[in-house]
Amino acid sequence: MYPNPRAVILALILGATSLSFAGVSLAGETAHQHGAAEHELQLNAGEKWATDAPLRKAMGALNGAMQASLPAIHDHQLDDAQYEQLAVRINDEVAYMVKHCKLEPEADAQLHLIIAELLAGADSMAGKTPDQARRNGAVKVLGALQSYAEYFADSSFETIQH
Repeated sequence: MYPNPRAVILALILGATSLSFAGVSLAGETAHQHGAAEHELQLNAGEKWATDAPLRKAMGALNGAMQASLPAIHDHQLDDAQYEQLAVRINDEVAYMVKHCKLEPEADAQLHLIIAELLAGADSMAGKTPDQARRNGAVKVLGALQSYAEYFADSSFETIQH
């Protein structure tokens, strides 16, 4: 039996995030005693984090997919199958990011926080979190996209207005 590719990707992301945070946290605690602040999104010395072409491509595709679905989400017209299709799209784009994106370690650690929100939202949209409505997963994904716009330098990314 082969492992679920999504589970492998999630394990890699979470493992890399943990390792990234361990290094950042140790360095940060020694120099600045930041502690828990290391696990929150933050700017790069007041500036947005650099991006690369694969990241911009994947986030642009996610943004476009959510933008196209937003009217149906707002009107409670997106059915379960459509939420599931959107969740698959999110997982596919995240997998593309993980495979192709090459950021500096600090930027990568920040991106993993956004990826975690995207995946959590996709799980809810796919009906994998029974205590959460699928629509709430879409809201979580929209929040992750907003965070990307706030913390990453991507002039081609247009924030969704809703």
